[in-house]
Amino acid sequence: MSPRQTVLVVDDDPKIRVRLCQCLEGGGYVVIKAADGAGVRAAFAAGAPDLVTLDLNLGADDGLDIGRDIRRTHDVPIMMLTGKNDVIDRVVGIEIGADDYLVKPFHVREVLARVRSLLRRSTARGALPLPASAASQDTLDLDGFAVDLDRMLLIERDGGVCDLTTADFKLLAAFVNNAKRPLSRDRLMDLIDVPEWPPRDRMIDNQVARLRKKIERDPACPRLIKTVRGVGYMLTEQATPRDQRVVSTL
Repeated sequence: MSPRQTVLVVDDDPKIRVRLCQCLEGGGYVVIKAADGAGVRAAFAAGAPDLVTLDLNLGADDGLDIGRDIRRTHDVPIMMLTGKNDVIDRVVGIEIGADDYLVKPFHVREVLARVRSLLRRSTARGALPLPASAASQDTLDLDGFAVDLDRMLLIERDGGVCDLTTADFKLLAAFVNNAKRPLSRDRLMDLIDVPEWPPRDRMIDNQVARLRKKIERDPACPRLIKTVRGVGYMLTEQATPRDQRVVSTL
């Protein structure tokens, strides 16, 4: 029997911690609780969890800073919990590498469903090497990468699985599905289904920069994702169906 996955619940509200713990434990997960940054550091020192739910409003501690600290050293999925009016925090949270967000008040069953979904994706991304049978029939080739839209996987040129957050992959999928068409920042925001952001916010620019670092041969001189002056960005190559015999060699 495989070991149960571990979820770290970070929230300074004891009532919310209890609700989340009861729901996640009922779903079969081992739950660790933390109320602040010190608790998070102690939890990771004892062993990295498989996923973190992170409240951004932690009183004296800044949830965004905690998220940055986690992302610097760990690739665990992060699901942010935010207030209704924390639009800027949600945007920044996605920029620093959070995989999902949920607005309070929320139903704990929705948290459980999203946790399960994130952990499935994380497990798929971490399956190295990727067996040939894991590639879906709709795998596409993009400049030597294998893009599996069904399973949200990006398989690198050397056969490894590229570590993309959910936001990263949604942006990549938006480009793949609209290749060779200039896309404005507003259109990209619609396609990746991210909450509204303040005027002049550079979320898309930052997300594109992150994605370029992962897929461009030279991110300083991008060839795949070009800037279209006065418009936005464009994927310059059309992803093509990938021969399954090629995929099987990865």
